[in-house]
Order: sequence, then structure tokens, then C-alpha cells
Amino acid sequence: MRRVPGWLIVLLGLAGLARRRRADEDGERIVESGDRQPRAEAAVIVLLLLSALAAAGFVVAYGLDASIQVMGAALGGSLALLAVALIVVAKRLVVSEELEEEYSGSHPDEQEAIAEIVEESGSRLTRKRLLVAAAGAAGTSIGVALVTPAASLGPLFDSSPLYRTPWRAGRRLVDKHGEPLIADRIEMDTFYTAFPEGASQDDLGAPVVVVRLEPTALDLPSGREGWAPEGILAYSKICTHAGCAIALYRTPKFAPTQPRPALVCPCHYSTFDPATGAQVLFGPAGRPLPQLPLQIAAGRELQAAGNYSGPVGPSWSGVRSKPPS
Repeated sequence: MRRVPGWLIVLLGLAGLARRRRADEDGERIVESGDRQPRAEAAVIVLLLLSALAAAGFVVAYGLDASIQVMGAALGGSLALLAVALIVVAKRLVVSEELEEEYSGSHPDEQEAIAEIVEESGSRLTRKRLLVAAAGAAGTSIGVALVTPAASLGPLFDSSPLYRTPWRAGRRLVDKHGEPLIADRIEMDTFYTAFPEGASQDDLGAPVVVVRLEPTALDLPSGREGWAPEGILAYSKICTHAGCAIALYRTPKFAPTQPRPALVCPCHYSTFDPATGAQVLFGPAGRPLPQLPLQIAAGRELQAAGNYSGPVGPSWSGVRSKPPS
């Protein structure tokens, strides 16, 4: 004896995929007609609509950058409500039937019989269109919620927001306490972190790393000859692999046996050469760190001479294919 799968009855019954009626002259049914369950139907509709609202709440929470707990509660609640709705359908709205004989499903008459079983098992449903509409709303909302996090992979059609930073020509470089960086105090083999004066230090494009090399050791890309006055260089502190912070500065202790100076991201060990415009020496980063042009103002204070050479952050597909307008 085999039982017709309940999930098959639920899905096909709600979707209305079986439309045929058994053409028996005596009108005999395979599955007995069940009692109407208007309250159960109403409960299913409410549960499906609540599931849709919870999934929509996840999308809103994601867009507002809410906490993980809030987003998890919204998405988990949506799936839980959907599960409860399906359980109610299976337990209260679908008439179950057991077949006494073996079923192969290969004979046309057997296929017609199973279609009739599915059709007749939904005899308790009196609001099919409303149920299907509520199920569609829940399914659509959950589908949108599941693909929403893909937005974090980065812009595809418009990468111009990645080029907007608080840096502009004439803005001073300051430390985390707001004290300006003085060119004469930038030493060799030392790593400094600086921010744009008067701007939020939490801005993705705000922090830069500052190092000093011998001017004769520099081999910067064409057009950047004046970007490193007296050998002082500044690069975005945000790694171009996964957005982690550049936090290590490798300096040779036993030259020439050790590698040349390099900026290192400790998360996945992307390594950048400051002497060549932060070209990638090692690791998964897909492009160099964006360089910030510098100038030395009155009082020997370091200032930005413009904006970065490229967008800050990970290398999304649109970064290199669509330069800023």
C-alpha cells in the first residue's frame, strides 16, 4: 500500500494544475468529498499574507542597514509563517486518500486516476483564487528577499558613487585626533593612517595610509609624477579585494635578501607595492589601491591635491568597465 505524497497534493491542488473531471457515467469519485473548512482557509490566507509582509520587512530592513538580528527575525519569521500555512493546508484543507494496490504511474488510466485524486483532494477549497493570490504574494516576497543581498555585490550599471569621497584639493591630512600631518615628521619605514580634515572618519573613502620612500625608488604610473612630494605617498586604506583595512607595512630588515617595502592586508594577505602605485604583488586583490595625490602646503602640512586615482573598495564588475563621467 502506498500513500500519495502530501506535498504533491498541496502544490498541485493550490496551483490548480489539475483541471480535469473524471468522466464516469455513474459519477463515482475516487476521493470522498470533504467538509468545507472556511476558518482553515482564512487562516492559511492570513498566514501567507503575513509571510509576504515579513519578507517585505526583511527587504526594508536590509535597505535601512538594520541589525542582523532584525533581518534574521524578519526572514526567519516569513519562512516559519509559510511553513505553518502549508501544514494547515495539508492537515485541514486536503482530503487524503490511500491506495490499496500498487501504483506504477506508467499506464494512461493510472495517470488519469492520480490526476483525478489531486483534483478531488482539493474539494474543501472554496477560495482557490484568493489562496493562489496569497501564495503568489508570499512566494514573490520571499523570492525578492532571497535575492536582495545580491545588491551588496556592488553596482553593475552605475559605478559613479564609488568615486565620491570626502577628499578634494586643499584638504589637510590629519591623524585620528585631528592633528595635521607634517611632511618633516613622516619617517622612512613607518606606517601612518590619516583622514580628511573636517570629514567623518567612518566614511569608506576617508582613511588613507601614508608612507615615505626614497624619491629615486618611485616608479609611479604615467601622469602621477607630482603625486608624491619628497617621496611621501598616500593610498586608500580599504583593500581592493574584500574591503578590509590595510593594517601592515612590510619593510626589509636585511636588504637585499628580503622583499621591498609593501602594504599588506592581514585578512587575505593581498600585498601592494607603494613604489609602483600600489600594484598588486601577491594575494587575491584584483587591482591596485587607489592613490591620493599629495601636496605640501605652508607650514609643511600635507594636503590632498585632488581625489583618488580610482574608486575605493572591492573590485566590482562595473569598477573597471565604467569609469566616472
